Amino acid sequence: MKASATAYPIQGLIKYHGLRDEYLRLPYHDSISVCTAPIRTLTTIEFGHKEDSAAFDGKVAQSREMERILRVVEPLRSLAKERSGFKMISENSFPSNIGLGASASGFAALAVAASAALGLELSLEETSRFARRGAGSASRAVTGGFSRWYAGKGDEDSYAHKLAGPEDLDMGIICALVPAHKFTDTAHKDVVTSPFFKARLEYVVEALDKMERAIFARDIDRLCSLAETDTLLLHGITMTGIDELILWRPDTVQVILEVKKMRKEGLPAYFSIDTGATVYINSRLEDVREVRSRVEALGIETIECSVGGEAKVVSEDLF
Repeated sequence: MKASATAYPIQGLIKYHGLRDEYLRLPYHDSISVCTAPIRTLTTIEFGHKEDSAAFDGKVAQSREMERILRVVEPLRSLAKERSGFKMISENSFPSNIGLGASASGFAALAVAASAALGLELSLEETSRFARRGAGSASRAVTGGFSRWYAGKGDEDSYAHKLAGPEDLDMGIICALVPAHKFTDTAHKDVVTSPFFKARLEYVVEALDKMERAIFARDIDRLCSLAETDTLLLHGITMTGIDELILWRPDTVQVILEVKKMRKEGLPAYFSIDTGATVYINSRLEDVREVRSRVEALGIETIECSVGGEAKVVSEDLF
């Protein structure tokens, strides 16, 4: 009754914003993301304990964190008809809470490990439904690669499906780290107060279709360009909600301007920013080193990534 799993964090390409059901974490619209390797989360969970306990990155889970963990584990435990408590330990190989999708990889690894420990034989798409309860984007981290999360009408049909894997597109990703505490849940609540939110719901239908076509056509430049446009639209909504959340920092803008300069000079690179200040710079794999050199010349720390695969059970236990 013990298992470990790894999962890669995600970068939103056509991002989701806002939850119509906060408890089940059901979104207003579909979304598409790409997993970023080699950064990952490793999680070990064991059942058969007297009570539930959890820790991540050396810190004991607090009430709000434990609540989200239980939203994932409890329905799996109920499905397996298991009544014992669990011990869970999770570790990230990258900084968390700065816009790199740690909650996505964290809850994806938890769902996969818990399912395995409980002896449940679920497909990745089925498992993505349970991961979604902890963090919406975790659904796509379960299926990995380039995945689409279907909003659905309820719990049963809100799941993720893989569109393409790491072997299908030679896409390079540079993460320009801009430390700044992010407020994802606050941003999701504020979204409906933006005067531009209704327009996004209309826009995103066509944007999703365009992104899927770019992925299936293996058109990296088109894919990256669409993600950049979606970034600007999403943050426009975030900035115009009731709390006027401005998540970017001076370094964020500096990277954006440098990326635009690269493109003007003939180096095809595009920026993408999830709910935070950290910037992804997407390009062809062959251009990654030059892109990274340009960003690090600004004095900004980077992580080099490529497309990551699906979440999976591993033999590497944390206890």
